[in-house]
Amino acid sequence: MSAAAAARPTSAQAPPSYFATGWTGGHNPWVVALVVTMATFMEILDTSIANVSLPHIAGNMSVSQDESTWVLTSYLVSNAVVLPISGWFSSRFGRKRFYMTCVAVFTASSFLCGMAPSLGWLIFFRVLQGVGGGGLGPSEQAILVDTFAPAKRGMAMAVYGMAVVLAPAIGPTLGGFITDNFDWRWVFFINVPVGMLSLYLSNRVVTDPPHLVAAKERAGAVDWVGLGLVASGLGCLEVVLDKGQEEDWFHSSFIIGFAVVSAVSIVSFVVWELEQDNPIVDLRMFQRRSFAVANLLMLTLGVALFGSTVLLPQYLQVLMGYSAQQAGMALSPGGLVVIALLPLVGRLVTRADARALVTFGFFMLSASLFFMARRIDLQMDFTTAMELRCIQSVGMAFLFVPIQTISYSGVPPQKNNQVSGIMNLSRNMGADLGIAFVTTLIARRAQSHQSALASHTTGYDPQFRAALAGAAANLQHAGASAADAAHRATAVLYRQLIVQATQLAYLDALFILGVMTALMVPLAWLAQRPRAGMPAGAH
Repeated sequence: MSAAAAARPTSAQAPPSYFATGWTGGHNPWVVALVVTMATFMEILDTSIANVSLPHIAGNMSVSQDESTWVLTSYLVSNAVVLPISGWFSSRFGRKRFYMTCVAVFTASSFLCGMAPSLGWLIFFRVLQGVGGGGLGPSEQAILVDTFAPAKRGMAMAVYGMAVVLAPAIGPTLGGFITDNFDWRWVFFINVPVGMLSLYLSNRVVTDPPHLVAAKERAGAVDWVGLGLVASGLGCLEVVLDKGQEEDWFHSSFIIGFAVVSAVSIVSFVVWELEQDNPIVDLRMFQRRSFAVANLLMLTLGVALFGSTVLLPQYLQVLMGYSAQQAGMALSPGGLVVIALLPLVGRLVTRADARALVTFGFFMLSASLFFMARRIDLQMDFTTAMELRCIQSVGMAFLFVPIQTISYSGVPPQKNNQVSGIMNLSRNMGADLGIAFVTTLIARRAQSHQSALASHTTGYDPQFRAALAGAAANLQHAGASAADAAHRATAVLYRQLIVQATQLAYLDALFILGVMTALMVPLAWLAQRPRAGMPAGAH
């Protein structure tokens, strides 16, 4: 046995004070943080990187665009099912074993996705990929909480925050570059070498702390009923959110069926779990006021982060003619702002009231959304779009780490896995709600604005007659006949009306997101103040 191995503390040798100093297993805690962040970054990246590849996948596999969207939906469904139960799996089978199993499943299924011969096989492999990816984020978050002393935990969560915020920001840009210059299959193949390296390094540096070893020995029987209810409830809910707008929501029997199954399953799950001694998801944790508030704050952050991440690229591409790669380049500097500020936030969270940081973050995020709703127009240049995203990113940087700090406040270390699983579910459900909300609102508000604008485009409106005459004159100067120019002028003005209606719908979405985030400013103060230097679980 090597000297290093002999010096490495075992579970039995762990000092009683390791909760206050962090459990590192004899390794540098920052090495552990970087190793576990590696796979999690790839998993979060995978939720957005395939979006821009869908037209290429549909064309290559001879399927429709609507059918190809199941490549995204299938991943989100299986991912959502695993998130809340990841804490239970970690406690029952050991967190290191569960984490490495998730990395292995995610890596192998990524390779299989790249090799898929048909859409059916690709969807099946994406389900497997979502199962593996669902356990990575919660496991990493719990590992970081156990590895670092309370005084350094803010900086550790800042590392995780970089992955959570940066990956969705660069995903569409990276996916567009890979698809345009190589092949859509490489969107999945790039996960393989990263996953293999993560497996090797995780096996070397990740160890389970003593309280997890004890929890594994005390694990009760498998709650199969709870597992089935949460899987069906969250899985059906994901289908409703992802396919709702496409199927016209509750005008579709398909959506109604999935919504009913989801509602019945989730309500039954809550009732069942509250009666269990060893629940698969410990819902009693919501009795802690700070934990409940932190989940609502994280849900809203997910709505704003992912809703705006969908809204802004669409605005640049649909209304301003940007390519996917150009739109990504305009928004990517916002990710750099977050990376630059997160270390500062990590330091502040150990010195200042986390609730004050959350208040500042939501105030800045809300103000930036209101400012964007007034500032963006069709004459906006590339630099302005980039600056607006950077302003928004300042607020986001001050939210993730302080909200996580509030969520772990006063929670026993044995519950760290449950906290991380539920908080990650809140963030992911917020993301799904944000995307569904933005896409639906834009479609509905565009129709409403189009109807309002069309009411003024009559032959009795002098401004409309003048605009129609001007468009016809321009077409005649371009070489069109008088009759053809008159006919085409109407089409030109109609296209302008559609563009104006769509732009107004985007502004409405930004304004409503601003209102939602503004409501979170006072809500943060309902949580109890985390005591400075208090380890998770102190009372």
